[in-house]
This record gives sequence, C-alpha cells and structure tokens, in this order.
Amino acid sequence: MEIYEELVARGLIAQVTDEKEIRDLINSGGARFYIGFDPTADSLHVGHFMALCLMKRLQMAGNKPVVLIGGGTGYIGDPSGRSDMRTMMTPEMIQHNCDCFKKQMERFIEFGDDKAIMVNNADWLLKLNYINLLRDVGACFSVNNMLRAECYKNRMEKGLSFLEFNYMIMQSYDFFYLNEHYGCNMQFGGDDQWSNMLGGTELIRKKTGKDAYAMTITLLLNSEGKKMGKTSKGAVWLDPNKTSPFDFYQYWRNVSDADVLKCIRMLTFLPLEQIDEMDKWEGAELNKAKEILAYELTKLVHGEEEAKKAEESAKALFSGEGTLEMPTVTITEGDLRDGKIDILGILTVSGLTPSRSDARRAVEQGGVSVDDVKITDIRTLYAPEDLSGDGIVVRRGKKNYKRIKY
Repeated sequence: MEIYEELVARGLIAQVTDEKEIRDLINSGGARFYIGFDPTADSLHVGHFMALCLMKRLQMAGNKPVVLIGGGTGYIGDPSGRSDMRTMMTPEMIQHNCDCFKKQMERFIEFGDDKAIMVNNADWLLKLNYINLLRDVGACFSVNNMLRAECYKNRMEKGLSFLEFNYMIMQSYDFFYLNEHYGCNMQFGGDDQWSNMLGGTELIRKKTGKDAYAMTITLLLNSEGKKMGKTSKGAVWLDPNKTSPFDFYQYWRNVSDADVLKCIRMLTFLPLEQIDEMDKWEGAELNKAKEILAYELTKLVHGEEEAKKAEESAKALFSGEGTLEMPTVTITEGDLRDGKIDILGILTVSGLTPSRSDARRAVEQGGVSVDDVKITDIRTLYAPEDLSGDGIVVRRGKKNYKRIKY
C-alpha cells in the first residue's frame, strides 16, 4: 500500500484540493509540504500530535517537510475555533516558545541537509510594508468570501477584531512565500484550517499562475466532543515537565471504548493488518487495546524506557503487579499551617482539585482516598513525618492520583 492510500485507510484525510495530483506527489515522494505551528505556549500539546505523526509518516515515504513556526502570526493569533481573542505575547515569549517547539519536534522529524527544515514566518512577516501588502496581496482576497469562512463566521456574533481578520491573509502569504523561496507545493493542517489553506492556494495561483495543493487531516475528538488533548485539568503537553510520561500514558489508557481503535489507527505506526485484527476486539479486549495505544504513543513521545515505566506503574496501581512509579508532588514548608497540612490542602497543592472548595466536595462525596483508605473528614491532618519516606498515595476518583512527599 502506498503512502496516500495508507493515510486514507487510517482515516487521516478530511479534505483535499486536487486528489489525483496530491496522490501522485505524495506517493512519488515529490511533496515539499509545510505545516504551521503557532507558538502560543512553551510546549507542544497532544493537539499537535497528529500533525507531527503525519509529518513523520510523509518524511519516511520520501517527502520533504517544512516546519513553519509562527513567530510572526503569533503576534496576531488564529481565530479558528476560538470564542474570544488570544492574549498578546511579547517578542521574548514568542522566541522562547519557538525554541521549545524545535527541541520537541526533533523527536519526530529528522532535520538536516535534504531532509526537513524549520523556518519562522517572523523572518518575512515582520518586514512587510503595509501598503505594499495591501496592493500585492490584499487585492487577491474577496471580503465576501472571507466572511463566509467558518473560522470567521463563528466569531461574527461575539465580535471579530480587524487584527484577527488579517490572519487568513497572513497564513496565505506564508504559503506564497514558502512556495517562492523553498519550493513548497503543498500545505497540511487540521480541518478547521480549510478556509485559510484555500486562501493560500488561490493566492499562489493568482500571483504566479502555478498550482499548489492543500490537504486537511481529520481532527481527532474524544468522547466528550472536545479537541484531542483537552481534559478537565487542561491540555496534555508533550513536555514531560508539564505532563509526566505517566500522566501522558494514563490519558491514552483512559480513552473511551468507542475511540480507542480509531486512535490506534490514526496515531500509531502499527501495521494496518494488525490493527484490522483489533477491529474484531470487544469487551475486555478493548482494555488491552487501550494499553497498546498508551504504550505506543508514550514510547513515541517519551521513549521506550519511560513508556515501560509508565506501563509498569499503571499495572501496579490497578492490579498490584509491577513497580509503582507515579507523579510525585513534594509538600514544602510553605504549604504547612501550624506544622501540618490538611487533606484539602494536599488535594489543592497536588493539582488533584483546582480549589479547596472542590476538594471539600470531593471528600464529602466519598471520592478521596489515601493509601486505599477512604477519607471522610475534611479536617484530616498530615504532619511532615506522615509524608516522609515513600510518602502517601492520594487518589481522587478512580483515575486521578498523586504520590505526596515532604
């Protein structure tokens, strides 16, 4: 099976501009494609994960990735999927985030001569002359068409700033610039980017007379209908200092039965023949599928050693097998009151609850245990000596737990 057909079989492709041309380019290794990443944080998150996996698959098939870091568009902010305007970042914050992205991406993509390259659109966007941009690029865009784009329609009722209205033009100009200077002939992105990507292909056609292509990948949703990587506690990060390998493993271990095989097909590099066999699995076998998913993705992001540790820790926690290594939170002197800390403080400091009021409700509803003993008194106190050595294991609900030490 060739790479384009494999992408289709894995359910990755949402929309394409010219399927035959795209298929031929990708299957022949002739695609020089780019995907953009706006540096809105100092770490990539699971929402970026599918794009990184796609770039890896295409590079393995001989195609050339161009990683575009949005150091310039980061000054504006993409309104797609947003109900409000993004917080503006300083140039220093943007540069720091760009540096963090590159370090993480090197786990997925091979950079170097005749391999993948990384570029930053700040290098050309920040030098643009506004009047020249209006004349050379703005004239190629229909405001009527832009207002029909989903990324703008969803914001019209609550208000769309003129700043954000320019985002489509900036993204389209990126494709034009990369086409002219780096030979980029294809753009990839999530299916919420379709309007912006069409703007780029149209701009290239109008300015150069050449064809360029766009393809969007299906955004993976979890069972609650949120974008991949979102949990009640926030984003799931690829940086182990923000989301530990154990928590990363558990995120995938806890996907719904309905989503697990879809995730395996779209995100792992397991052979399709093996995954097709898993399609027959049901009942308890789906738990095995979740373990496979969690292990494979943790290995991909954090390495085989961390994946094995996370797997062993999960087995130790839920079945008493293996050696338990779980996220650990250290209580400091500043967390103590009169030399002790109560259970509400532990829940809050550890991040198991966002506030003391949430912690109180969790205890009162019987959802908190310490070392497998249910805690029912919100006044339960712990002294430093109670938290010495291996500490205590605090669990909220069935799937959220931390080791607490002093």
